Amino acid sequence: MEETKLLSCNEDDLEIAAKLLRDGKIVGIPTETVYGLGADATNSKAVESVFKVKGRPADNPLIVHISGMDMLERIALDIPDLAYKLAEKFWPGPLTMVLKKRDTIPGVTSGGLDTVGIRMPSHPIIKRIIELAEIPIAAPSANISGYPSPTTAEHVMNDMTGKISVVVDGGRCHYGVESTVISFDDSQTIRILRPGCVTKEDLEQIYKTVIIDDAVLNEVTNQSNVCSPGMKYKHYSPKANIVIIDGSFDCFKKYISHHNGENVYSLIYDRESKDFPYQHLTYGNNSDEQAHQLFEKLRELDKVGAETVYVRTPEKNGVGLAVYNRLIRAAGFEVIKL
Repeated sequence: MEETKLLSCNEDDLEIAAKLLRDGKIVGIPTETVYGLGADATNSKAVESVFKVKGRPADNPLIVHISGMDMLERIALDIPDLAYKLAEKFWPGPLTMVLKKRDTIPGVTSGGLDTVGIRMPSHPIIKRIIELAEIPIAAPSANISGYPSPTTAEHVMNDMTGKISVVVDGGRCHYGVESTVISFDDSQTIRILRPGCVTKEDLEQIYKTVIIDDAVLNEVTNQSNVCSPGMKYKHYSPKANIVIIDGSFDCFKKYISHHNGENVYSLIYDRESKDFPYQHLTYGNNSDEQAHQLFEKLRELDKVGAETVYVRTPEKNGVGLAVYNRLIRAAGFEVIKL
C-alpha cells in the first residue's frame, strides 16, 4: 500500500502531479463536475491501474480530458462540423462528446470501442495539469465503482488512500454531477447518453434535433444493445437502500408516517424541513442546488447509519434531469409513485 499525499493547487504541486501522470501514476484531480481519477490516456498500463483501483468493469470506457483543440485533433478522427459548433459554445465546460478515436488512445481507455468520450474541462487546476503534463488525461470519477462520486478532496482521500499517489485539493466541485455525455447518430442528430449541467435545452440552442436515449431514464433490459456500456451498471449508490418517492410533499409525509423506523431517513427539499417531523437530510431547493449537493448528501447518509432512504423526486427537466438520472441509478430504478 502506497502513501497517498494531499497536494495543494500551487504551481509547484501541480508540477508534481503532472510529472506523476507522465510517469504512469494515478492522481486525484478536481474538475468543475466531480473529482477525477487521472491517468495518462495514452498509457495502457496506467489506465489499467485506474480500472483496478476503482473496481470498474473493463468494458466501461473512460472519458479523456484535453486542454485545447489541438489535443482533440491528436486523439479523434472524422470530427463532425456539429462537434466543432458545440465545442465553440460549451468548451471548456461539462460536455463530453463521443467521437471516433485515433490509435493514440488504446483500447483499454475506450473499453474496447473504436470511439472515445472527450471533453475540455473548465476547472483551472485540471486544465493546468494537462498543460504541464502535455498529455490527454483519462479521468473517471475518483471513487470506488458504484459509490457516490466525490465532490471534495476529502471524499477522494476516504475512497483512495493507499491506492493512488496523490490527490490535488481544489476545493468543492462547482457543479456536483458528472458531465453531459452525447454522441452523434448522424450529422444532424445529437443523442444524450448521460444528462448533466449542459442540458437538452442548452443543446437545442445549437441544433434542434436532440434525443434523450431511452436508457437515461429506464433500466436496461437488453444489455447487448446499449449506446454506452456504462448504462448497464448501477452507479452512485451509497450503502443505504435508496427509494425514490414521486408525489406531492403531503403524500410523501403520509407515506413516511407508515414506513418510518430507527434507521430510516428521508432526503427532502430545504424548504420542507421545518414541516417534516422525521429523520432527514436536505439537498437544496432547486435543480442546481440539488446537483451540487446530491453526492455529498448520499455519502453523509452512510455516515449517519441510514439503512433505508426515501428521496423526494427532483424536477425531470433541465439540470433536474441529471439529478433524477443519478438518483434512479442509485435506487436501482426503484420508484414509488403516489
